[in-house]
Amino acid sequence: MATLIETAVNAAERASEVLVKYFGKLKERDIELKAKNDYVTEADKLSEMIIINTIRETFPNHTIVAEESGKHAGSEWKWYIDPLDGTKNFIHGLPVFCTSIAVEYKGELVAAVIKAPALKETFTAEKGSGAYCNGKRIRVSTREFEEALVATGFPFRGKEHLNRYLECFKEVFLKVSGLRRCGSAAIDLAYTAKGVFDGFWEMALHPWDIAAGVLLIEEAGGKVSDFRGKKDYLKSGNIVGASPNTFRKLLEIVERHLG
Repeated sequence: MATLIETAVNAAERASEVLVKYFGKLKERDIELKAKNDYVTEADKLSEMIIINTIRETFPNHTIVAEESGKHAGSEWKWYIDPLDGTKNFIHGLPVFCTSIAVEYKGELVAAVIKAPALKETFTAEKGSGAYCNGKRIRVSTREFEEALVATGFPFRGKEHLNRYLECFKEVFLKVSGLRRCGSAAIDLAYTAKGVFDGFWEMALHPWDIAAGVLLIEEAGGKVSDFRGKKDYLKSGNIVGASPNTFRKLLEIVERHLG
């Protein structure tokens, strides 16, 4: 297991060097529009290639599911890679972006790394071994729901659900102490694991957006589900992650409006 996490950290560090090199220096020719409001940059592509090559050096037969290049078939060991989560932030010079890498074995997440170079934070987790930020053990918060600071993401991939989402947003907003939208689901999940946020929900995400954050929250003592209280978040893309004190009440609201 140590080799898995070491490889993931090494890959994230190499990718982050690329992101830092490009951050604040992108030119128009470095940016492409994949779909409406969905961008990819040269930094995404190059950092993903570096991550894949780093994994292949140690695990040449593992399956890789990457945001930009798709699925690279292999064994029942599966890597989920998001070379740059928070691309829109990155393009605009907002330093809230990261590289997210997770490893799954036979359907169970076993290792995770989220590295946010501009924030100087590296989150790691291994199944059964806890969650860490810059080598220090982290835990989810113990605040009550009414005092919670909750994060979310706007449904730009599911705008047909906007009205229901806004009703959900309104109810959460009125019941907690504050709501935030950072623009990176991976960082939102990592900060929930760290206890900065008390909970997070978002819809229509990809597995590489959330896989690493899921393991971080669980290893930090939190709970994660889809919008129906099940474990289908990697397939549905709908996720609720929170501390035990926040999870049940947040899920009740999300399930009522979006489940």
